Amino acid sequence: MNNCRGVDHVSLSRAPVLGLPVSICNYSEVMALLRSWAENSTACHLVAAANTHVVSMAHRDEQFREAMKKFDLIVPDGMPLIWYLNRIHGAGLKDRVYGPDLMRRVLATTEAAERHFLLGGAEQERLKLEQAIAREYPQAYIVGVYSPPFGEWPAGEEENIVRLLQHAAPTFVWIGLGCPKQELLLARLKPVLPQAVYLAVGAAFSLISGTVRQAPVSWQRLGLEWAFRLLMEPRRLWQRYLVNNTHFMFFTGLEVLQKITRRPSNQIVLVLVLVLESAFTSALPAS
Repeated sequence: MNNCRGVDHVSLSRAPVLGLPVSICNYSEVMALLRSWAENSTACHLVAAANTHVVSMAHRDEQFREAMKKFDLIVPDGMPLIWYLNRIHGAGLKDRVYGPDLMRRVLATTEAAERHFLLGGAEQERLKLEQAIAREYPQAYIVGVYSPPFGEWPAGEEENIVRLLQHAAPTFVWIGLGCPKQELLLARLKPVLPQAVYLAVGAAFSLISGTVRQAPVSWQRLGLEWAFRLLMEPRRLWQRYLVNNTHFMFFTGLEVLQKITRRPSNQIVLVLVLVLESAFTSALPAS
């Protein structure tokens, strides 16, 4: 039986980041909410970790923006989002809620009755992830794993995933398919997904398994994890970071300028800002 209804009320306050409703939260608040859902809810819940990539995609791509409306919780995964929330909305946040670390914290504090399902990643990477979890979090019960095929999925693949999840009856489902694939999949399947907490954690599989090196903490605090990852995988990531980081910086910068130029004496500057926004939007590559 499908237990996924519409987006439930989330007690954490939210603030828009380029229109995307991001929760103002820390790890302890998110952990408490996840455990509350796992223990008491009869619905399924979708959780996304938003960085500049996710925010920029939602800002310029209507399909992705509509998909993100299906999520019950969107946490601030990147330091630029923390700076934005603190500067624009006075959030007072001291740290981000980083997807890989959130996964580590849930696994480290997992309870005997909780069941975990791993969805995504290449076969070898997923095997390394299972080994890492068994070694570092031996109390975590992995009730199921599945690596979908790369590229275009064959007919019936999504139905197969739903059947696997129904059979496994997990508490937490960790999805590592990458953005935007994982978010679009969860939004599309929400009406037929079984009860569970579904977390789109992207690079967490690669980082926890050790397949990809994680940026030093000092780089992370400076908001430079993207630069470290770009150094590790330049061919795969250069275009993503060029487009999305530039998009995020430009449009968040415009919001700051627009706040400054709302005074009547600055209307000429405001017009110039709007012209720049229109020109930049027209120059963006198709999503």
